[in-house]
Amino acid sequence: FKDPFIHYVRYQGKSILVSKGTHLLMKKWKSYFVKFWQCHFHFWSQPSRIHISQFSIFSFYFLGYLSSVPINPLAVKSQMLESSFLIDTVTKKFETIVPIIPMIGSLSKAKFCNVSGNPISKPVWADLSDSDIIDRFGRICRNLSHYYSGSSKKQSLYR
Repeated sequence: FKDPFIHYVRYQGKSILVSKGTHLLMKKWKSYFVKFWQCHFHFWSQPSRIHISQFSIFSFYFLGYLSSVPINPLAVKSQMLESSFLIDTVTKKFETIVPIIPMIGSLSKAKFCNVSGNPISKPVWADLSDSDIIDRFGRICRNLSHYYSGSSKKQSLYR
């Protein structure tokens, strides 16, 4: 993203609105949203608990992903005839990072590790046949593949 005016609105830890615009425009949308929410759903929220944050600075969790727009410095070397020079450009890219906690939860449900992520000792697996272990592992891989198929860092899942 080249535009620094991407903001998102959060209420009680949930992201409910992402918009590209100035902070003043977002404040206006926040007031419209509060009025709509109160009139349509008869839900009286506290506008002071609704926070507007600039997306390029903060990150947030959405659909199981940690989303952010990090600034990645990029150096490009150009050469014209005998002289060469470096051009430093700053790029912004929407980044989704796979959170590890749901992955550990899936592995602990399948009895591969405990809830803190430490592996369960192999004697526990002695009661399982090889096909049971492979079936459990395959189920976890399918679940992770389906759930995280939209992540830009999904190559790290295949390792």
